[in-house]
Amino acid sequence: MEHTYVQGGGGRGLCAQGFGRLDCQLHTSDYLADLPGNADASDLVEVQFKNTRKAYFRNSNRLPLAKGDVVAVESMPGHDIGTVTLTGRLVPLQMRKAALRGAEAEIRRVYRKATEQDMDKCRAAKSREHDTMIESRQIAKRLGLEMKIGDVEYQGDGAKAIFYYIADGRVDFRQLIKELAATFHVRIEMKQIGARQEAGRIGGIGPCGRELCCSTWMKGFVSVSTAAARFQDLSLNPQKMAGQCAKLKCCMNYEVDAYMEASRRMPPRDVVLYTIDGEYHYFKADLLGGTITYSTDRHAAVGTVVIPVARAHAIIALNRRGEKPESLEEGGPRTPERPTDLAEQDSITRFDKRKKQRKPRQRNADKGEKAARPKGEKPTPKADRAPKADHAPKRGDGEQ
Repeated sequence: MEHTYVQGGGGRGLCAQGFGRLDCQLHTSDYLADLPGNADASDLVEVQFKNTRKAYFRNSNRLPLAKGDVVAVESMPGHDIGTVTLTGRLVPLQMRKAALRGAEAEIRRVYRKATEQDMDKCRAAKSREHDTMIESRQIAKRLGLEMKIGDVEYQGDGAKAIFYYIADGRVDFRQLIKELAATFHVRIEMKQIGARQEAGRIGGIGPCGRELCCSTWMKGFVSVSTAAARFQDLSLNPQKMAGQCAKLKCCMNYEVDAYMEASRRMPPRDVVLYTIDGEYHYFKADLLGGTITYSTDRHAAVGTVVIPVARAHAIIALNRRGEKPESLEEGGPRTPERPTDLAEQDSITRFDKRKKQRKPRQRNADKGEKAARPKGEKPTPKADRAPKADHAPKRGDGEQ
């Protein structure tokens, strides 16, 4: 197993796979780390385990802990191994923000900094996770349960295993727990997660070419609806709107607020603009660009004119007063500029292979002269040749 030393928050510690990561989506920037007395301001510490699991513990033994230290913490039963990700004044604020409830709100203790013996036992437990996941899937399939076990996490001392599963409905896994406990001889805990949480745990590359947001920086998941796509005029194609979790992409919510704010500045779509030369109907709008396209036909793009939003509001105000402007465009109709066609700047045939031009052949008269000349006789110089007869009558010949 690879080990990476991570520097952060004034402390240097071992960040190993399975003991928590300092660079994943649950990372918190400790901007108070450099203040004097910050570490002693609170005895609470934030500890992160595999993937997204994180909990808060009390440093009752007053150990000199820093960000990145691997510690052994109290669990039920036994102990677990995790990485300290936050200390000092920010920990109570993070707990208040997380709004912990039930068993998560119970504050347990930090036993000690992880020893080499603790690390060896934890590595041995983590090495069994993949094989346990494959075998547990086979047991669930044999029992005919409509569920998918996506990940398995062993506790640091190997006394308990958490099985993360996905299911569309309610699953009765009482028989499954009995068989898992008899097979792996550990305490079993089942935890249901959604498709988005599974994608965050597994990770991957999105269609944008970057690592998935749910596996890098997102801490919570907000419901995404097709209304976000309609506000942004996105294509309602399910294949393009769905992410790797088969749900609507979370990034559709990133800019929807800006589009909704811009849409409030737009005039109503059912308002018809009247001018001296005719009436115009709403066709489409560029929300971020602040322009609207109007058409003379209600259902097709006929005689379209693009005007700013301010101009549309001004024409609506004139129509309400019973006035009609000369045209939609301010200052009268304008001749549309022809867009620059990059293909016309160069000849399209410039890539064709040009053939070499041959020299023009001699005239038929020269060929006849060459054929009639006996062998060995030199050709007559051009200066001594008789002028050719011009059979065409010259202009003026025969005129009286």
